[in-house]
Amino acid sequence: MECWWQLLLGLWTVTPIWAGDELLNVCMKAKRHKPEPGPEDQLYEECIPWKDNACCTASTSWEAHLDVSLLYNFSLGHCGLMMPDCRKHFIQAVCFYECSPNLGPWVQQRVGLSGRGARILDAPLCREDCELWWADCHSSYTCKSNWHGGWDWSRGKSRCPARAPCHPFPHYFPTPADLCEKIWSNSFKASPERRNSGRCLQKWFEPARGNPNAAVARHFASPARSWEASRALTASSLLLSFLS
Repeated sequence: MECWWQLLLGLWTVTPIWAGDELLNVCMKAKRHKPEPGPEDQLYEECIPWKDNACCTASTSWEAHLDVSLLYNFSLGHCGLMMPDCRKHFIQAVCFYECSPNLGPWVQQRVGLSGRGARILDAPLCREDCELWWADCHSSYTCKSNWHGGWDWSRGKSRCPARAPCHPFPHYFPTPADLCEKIWSNSFKASPERRNSGRCLQKWFEPARGNPNAAVARHFASPARSWEASRALTASSLLLSFLS
């Protein structure tokens, strides 16, 4: 009985993790990101929505639009010509990743052979974003479901690995959620929420309407959500300690 009392007491004496403002209006500590967001009035085409407050430079925004992106030496045409509407979604996704100052709640620091870096994990894309992306890529081809690794780089740019046949996107991504979540190792999460709900991110938006993702980041970085996560995590830890 005493152990149970200690467990229950521990659940209510957890010190909350106050995420707060340090997750808002920030740039990732990554190779091409600026140290902090700010205006960039020369951003290119699909990156223009972030011109008032961007983590990318004009040069980065231009490179994001090349057929073989200088940012990653990655070819969207690894299975032949990608349809324009499909290609547009990928350029928007790159602009979103490189330019957005509203990804703080989903940034994960990592250490690799090339040093420290950062990535996003489970950033919740709005339902429409995943559905439109998937629909517009139906007639385009790819040879892999996870584009984060496993490519043949022997000629300096991404090529399909041996025994990886090209098929229409639905072969590798049967549903919109598969596309959003699998293509870059769960960088994105397919949210059931719709645009303007304040609970999901838009990978592109009309500049004249303002950036809707700032409010979403604020929601997910709120102290209340951090307290809930902290309490749940500590409760699990205490329970495991009690059972061991």
